[in-house]
Amino acid sequence: MGDTGDYRVSVKAVVYREDGTILAIRRSKTAPTRPLQWDIPGGELEYGESLIDGVRRETREETGLEGEKVDLLDAIARFNDKQEFWTAICYAVKAETADVKLSYEHDDYRWVTPEEFEVIQPSSRNTEFVAAFARRKGEFIV
Repeated sequence: MGDTGDYRVSVKAVVYREDGTILAIRRSKTAPTRPLQWDIPGGELEYGESLIDGVRRETREETGLEGEKVDLLDAIARFNDKQEFWTAICYAVKAETADVKLSYEHDDYRWVTPEEFEVIQPSSRNTEFVAAFARRKGEFIV
């Protein structure tokens, strides 16, 4: 086996409403990575934390929203631009309300369709997660 280097796990959330729109949040200009880029809620999993608890915590911390329904959506593993190896696990999270309260990490939000999300130029990882949601949308929105 070679050097394992830095290995990290993140949880992401495609937060959606009954009308099929999803929550896009814009990273603030002081964000340490990808400032002013559009994103979806999520972050690094804390040591010993379950995946579901992690995605609920990140969603709550970044948007003020509670997840009514949380379903596994997709997962990817790859190096980022800093050569850190990440596994990102994404969940579809149904928002109980549309009353978003952003954290200091973000400065704007929009409820958009999956197609509109692609146009605002998010990261490739988030584009893949939203595309997976769009393909499976009917499984979540009933």
